[in-house]
Amino acid sequence: MSRIGKQPIQVPSGVKLAIEPGAVKVTGPKGTLGMRLGPLVEVTMDGGTANVGRRDDSRAARAAQGLNRQLLSNLVVGVSTGFQRVLEINGVGYRAESKGKTLQLALGYSHPVIFQLPEGVQAKVDKQTVITLEGADRQVLGEAAAAIRKLRPPEPYKGKGIKYAEERLRRKAGKAVGAAS
Repeated sequence: MSRIGKQPIQVPSGVKLAIEPGAVKVTGPKGTLGMRLGPLVEVTMDGGTANVGRRDDSRAARAAQGLNRQLLSNLVVGVSTGFQRVLEINGVGYRAESKGKTLQLALGYSHPVIFQLPEGVQAKVDKQTVITLEGADRQVLGEAAAAIRKLRPPEPYKGKGIKYAEERLRRKAGKAVGAAS
């Protein structure tokens, strides 16, 4: 039995849910998002809450119910308040600059790296080393953050690179210098 799938989704005021056969469209102050539903689940509205039900009691239907409920919840939160992801840049000379829909990054390469932000994602740069990405679509935001981090992942010896703000690095000891045996 899916514990997550049974929970109702609170739809805040100002957010509209349009339920179509096989799809759901959510409109709010931050934009419009939509998702396709699988054949094993159905969405119903009851006042200010949305419920995700399953058509049968098979294992696949129970799994699809929990997944679709969480995806729909992410859409509702995204169009009402939005999501954000914070990245930190560590390293001498490493910095970022936001120019419209692009990020210009100095990451120790011989050239600046230009990263084109996807549609619906905005970036703010604080102190040239903290990048805050904001957007309504959680999946697109996460993919953009992962692509930026992949440009220069943090290395374990000095910690140089781009990391998530909540990420903890396992540091390694450097080369042992000293007494030879």
